[in-house]
Amino acid sequence: MSRIGRQPIQVPTAVKIQVQGRTVTVEGPKGKLTFDLPPRTSVRVEGSQVVVARSSDDAAAKAMHGLGRALLANMIRGVSEGYVRKLEIQGVGFKASVQGRTVNLALGFSHPIQYPIPDQVKVTVDDNTKLTVEGPDKQVVGQVAADLRGFYPPEPYKGKGVRYVGERVVRKEGKTVQ
Repeated sequence: MSRIGRQPIQVPTAVKIQVQGRTVTVEGPKGKLTFDLPPRTSVRVEGSQVVVARSSDDAAAKAMHGLGRALLANMIRGVSEGYVRKLEIQGVGFKASVQGRTVNLALGFSHPIQYPIPDQVKVTVDDNTKLTVEGPDKQVVGQVAADLRGFYPPEPYKGKGVRYVGERVVRKEGKTVQ
């Protein structure tokens, strides 16, 4: 079983952590995040380290211990460095643009797709086909990238669609005439 929950989390100097009951607030240069601790866990700040502890040794408490520590470490990294997901669009006539807090996608459908950008997330478009999703919350950044990709996932015959940068699409051979 993983022992990740026992490892202390190093806190950068620019990050402030406040613990009020079961709610942890993390504030840094990239933003501010709040988090409710999982059951059977507790948090204490010791100097420049944060330690997550569990109340018992049953399997559920161990699982919540590792989960709480991982989520808290992701929050601390997010407010100090931030998270980035990059997408690329492939296909003739496929393009994207950002207007205010909305991403407009032209993906070959009869209508443009308009996707509202959540708070604390920044989406930029380069060359009409390269999207960059940035923000302090790992889960929200990943969900926005997955939602944008979900409008037109890469198809296996021509490779058209929205894909993550570096994603490998297995291509299929089309029909052949005999």
